[in-house]
Amino acid sequence: MAGERGAAGRKRPAAIVTGGASGIGLGVTRRLLSDGWDVAVWDAAQTALDQASAELGERSERVRFYRVDVTDEAAVAAATDAAAEAFGRLDGLVNSAGIGLDAPFDETTAEQFRRILDVNVVGSFLASRAVARHLGRGGAIVNIGSVSGLRGNVGRVAYGASKGAVVTMTQVLAVELAPRGIRVNTVAPGPVETPLTAALHSDAIRAGWHAAVPMARYGTVEEIAAVTAFLLSDEAAYVTGQTLAVDGGFCAGGLKRG
Repeated sequence: MAGERGAAGRKRPAAIVTGGASGIGLGVTRRLLSDGWDVAVWDAAQTALDQASAELGERSERVRFYRVDVTDEAAVAAATDAAAEAFGRLDGLVNSAGIGLDAPFDETTAEQFRRILDVNVVGSFLASRAVARHLGRGGAIVNIGSVSGLRGNVGRVAYGASKGAVVTMTQVLAVELAPRGIRVNTVAPGPVETPLTAALHSDAIRAGWHAAVPMARYGTVEEIAAVTAFLLSDEAAYVTGQTLAVDGGFCAGGLKRG
């Protein structure tokens, strides 16, 4: 990616991070800022945006904050154009905005199912379409998926379906955008310590994950952010259409010793 602003007339690379004010998205925002990117932080929650701004606002020339509902097509287009104008370019997108649900399939309502698909799948599609119009050759999109989109995890009928759709969407976008030099990949986290998992994971669920993950722990947002930053970087210049599970060995797991 391009170097610092002012170096040989070039500008810093710039990315949009949806859901970038909390959880994995905030971890990605921090990592990209540390790596020298300009970042537009999108989030639907004003409280989260205010907290992120209080933490990161001292880098005001390098970070912008936008309240965006990723299911709102007009809002997504407007925020994309605003970020591109603010930074003078866009080089990357991280689709981290998402919601979850832990419920048996026969207790999941159609309204809940549709809402999760709307945020996790349609929202990622809308942001990808809007940002791709601004990306030059060498641009990259990283979708935050989940191991629940790769395995049949109990209680995840809606969430798992949405993340499985993200995996397939990633492959389609990678094929269609490759002639334009734009790469698209998915990071599929296993259990990660975030506000979302804190709200959804009971002690019993945590014990189940610890038993199922060979590394016997939850991941950190910093570990997910590191892989995401790699996939955005030129070091991953020949990587596209892939789903990388960052899961402590969960997807590889078979019979384990007690």
